[in-house]
Amino acid sequence: MANSDTNTAPLNVQPTAASGSIFKRFIKMREANLIVIILALFIVMSFASPYFLTWANMKAMMLSFSTEGIVVVGMTVLIIVGGIDLSVGAVMCLAMVIAGKLFLMGMNPWLASLISIGCSGLLGLAMGLCVTKIRLHTFIVSLAMMGIARGLAMTITQGTPLSLFTLPPEFKFIGQGTVMGVPFVIVIFFIIVIISDYLLRHHAALRKVYYTGSNEAAAQYSGINIDKIKVGAIILCTTFAGLAGIIYMSKFGAATPNFGVGLELNIIAAAVIGGASLKGGEGSVLGAILGIALLSVVSSSLILLDVSPYWQDLIKGLILLVAVSIDQILHDKQK
Repeated sequence: MANSDTNTAPLNVQPTAASGSIFKRFIKMREANLIVIILALFIVMSFASPYFLTWANMKAMMLSFSTEGIVVVGMTVLIIVGGIDLSVGAVMCLAMVIAGKLFLMGMNPWLASLISIGCSGLLGLAMGLCVTKIRLHTFIVSLAMMGIARGLAMTITQGTPLSLFTLPPEFKFIGQGTVMGVPFVIVIFFIIVIISDYLLRHHAALRKVYYTGSNEAAAQYSGINIDKIKVGAIILCTTFAGLAGIIYMSKFGAATPNFGVGLELNIIAAAVIGGASLKGGEGSVLGAILGIALLSVVSSSLILLDVSPYWQDLIKGLILLVAVSIDQILHDKQK
């Protein structure tokens, strides 16, 4: 009997210890607070509206942030480096306009899209060189690029939307198709998020992004080419913006020169709410995606509760202000 008791005792203790360990690790995650807030909103809204937990609403919410979420990934990497990009909405718009114009001129839509995404990357390269060679801040450079990209989109289209209803069905599938009932856009989004989050956490080369954002001088002394890291982060951000523009073009079958105005607010807000520090050196792709998911849940909740659109913008602005304030307070406590 004594042996039996001895053998069974550890079996009763181990699961508790393991579950406690998992719980402690979850609590230590910076993203844990966001997960709890989102779950709390889900519970509250499930009682407040019978339509909230429907598959149609869940799909609508995921669709609303999936394409923007691709840009959020690039923005998060750039913010971790210590930069910011105000031009993503304009670059996204220019990408769809370039691809749309080339298609209307007779070019294959796939080739037109690749050229357009490549042009988006070149805009990022131009911004990166201004930041690293002329030593301008990314805020100023991206503000100028926002005007340039938007101006080019207006010039190419003469302010008139491009109708692209003749796009082939296989191209429209990118933005309109489904895979086993799941919109293909969401599939693309999750693939990009999973790969990006894994690489940013585990790939040695991409870990340099954190070192550069935390302390540029120390990173440079340790042999890291900080200029190369900065340029790469900016190019990644504008390239993802270009990709998002192509997805939107496929989805809507049109290219509008005023598309994406103010979109940078949502994208930056999502990254900051998700834990990306505006001082650099902190953040994660998972956190940023939870941030944009939170904004989507809030928007969906306000719509279902029949809140005025004007109040929706005000509430989103307040959420961003609170997130940035909390970020600043946490940094002050660390000093």
